[in-house]
Amino acid sequence: MEEQFAKLIESIGEDLNREGLVDTPKRAAKAFKYLNNGYEKTLEEVLNGAVFTAETEDMVIVKDIELYSLCEHHLLPFIGRCHVGYLPQGKVLGLSKVARIVDMYARRLQIQEKLTKQIADAIESSIDARGVAVVIEAKHLCMMMRGVGKQNSVMTTSVMTGIFRKHISTRSEFLNLLNR
Repeated sequence: MEEQFAKLIESIGEDLNREGLVDTPKRAAKAFKYLNNGYEKTLEEVLNGAVFTAETEDMVIVKDIELYSLCEHHLLPFIGRCHVGYLPQGKVLGLSKVARIVDMYARRLQIQEKLTKQIADAIESSIDARGVAVVIEAKHLCMMMRGVGKQNSVMTTSVMTGIFRKHISTRSEFLNLLNR
């Protein structure tokens, strides 16, 4: 990977022997690997047994989970926040596991639409939830730094499964609680 970064830097006309660039291919390779470390993880590893029996059937919401990812089209970051809600039926997730699921999928080359669905599907399958709701709001540097150059645009995606999809009142309760 270092060699590939070196070739990229040279191809734009830079001198790899310049003081500031001497170790850049090594640092860039390390950073790129870290930014995409979601490929090295599985859902089972991320959950690490933190699925617990619980009598509650009431809505669980985790708001404002920071996320960053790299867009698979331009390899530029998108940065935002994720809100997750679910309706358990006998099982709940350890709180940090919701954020870890978000990170695992975000740290792969992505599009926001797919990321939103992957998070919802992972939570639903992990605890057999009666429904899952995921909303992601993110700014995309591919829109901000290149092309159309829109600095204040925010993309919002949502996936609703189970009861969140079937019952407007449940979906409305979730969305209202997000706005508090």
